[in-house]
Amino acid sequence: MAETDTRSTFTDRFRLDGRVAIVTGAGRGLGAAIAVAFAECGADVVIASRTREQLDEVAETIRGLGRRAVVVAADLSDPEVTADLARTAKEELGRLDIVVNNVGGTMPAGLLDTSVAALEGAFRFNVSTAHALTCAAVPLMLENDTTEHNSHGSIINITSAMGRLPGRAFAAYGTAKAALAHYTRLAAEDLSPRIRVNAIAPGAIATSALEIVTGDEGMRTGLEKATPLRRIGDPAEIAAAAVYLASSAGAYTTGKILEVDGGIIKPNMELPLPDL
Repeated sequence: MAETDTRSTFTDRFRLDGRVAIVTGAGRGLGAAIAVAFAECGADVVIASRTREQLDEVAETIRGLGRRAVVVAADLSDPEVTADLARTAKEELGRLDIVVNNVGGTMPAGLLDTSVAALEGAFRFNVSTAHALTCAAVPLMLENDTTEHNSHGSIINITSAMGRLPGRAFAAYGTAKAALAHYTRLAAEDLSPRIRVNAIAPGAIATSALEIVTGDEGMRTGLEKATPLRRIGDPAEIAAAAVYLASSAGAYTTGKILEVDGGIIKPNMELPLPDL
């Protein structure tokens, strides 16, 4: 009688069975795509954003995949509220393995139209919230028993191509995202070897935030022509990067910024701000 081959296949490295994840900003766009991808790979997910109706739709999709979903409708601009998601994951789903700090964003504005309060607000929304949830999550991640390359958890920060590229009107947003990128490197150093910390820096992705561009044929064409791959990205491509970083496929990756941006080396959409 032939023996059954019980060896893992290569694709098993991308599985997240038995893991619990938190994804912020998960009501739509990148957060929703990442949460659903995690569920497809076997994870249970705490999803959070402001709008319950959007979260309920994402949760229904996750449950349809046979995974558990916990919905938290809250104002995640408050770092204390965001930090409390770690406790929710532990209480509702029993453990915590993965955190995706996706909440963030800031409206474009010229440098001289960006107040100190606006700059500080961008930092708080994009960086302080990530730090608060990270600090709350790490002690719970360290409770996990694991023999997998001595790794107890994975933290993924969503930054932006504008965190490294100079573009007009992005003083607040770009500065905050650049800070989040370097925070990723610093946190990875502090938390190694037991917790891995990485970031994804998306370029132009077809989400509702980009509808002002995708809905205008001329603007969309210009953006695509200025992108080496000649197209706008899909949220699933960011989700695929997140699965890699969260799973054992990315077990030897920490402190890195994964650029998923179509190959851009300069902004592919210039805002029409005049010279001084």
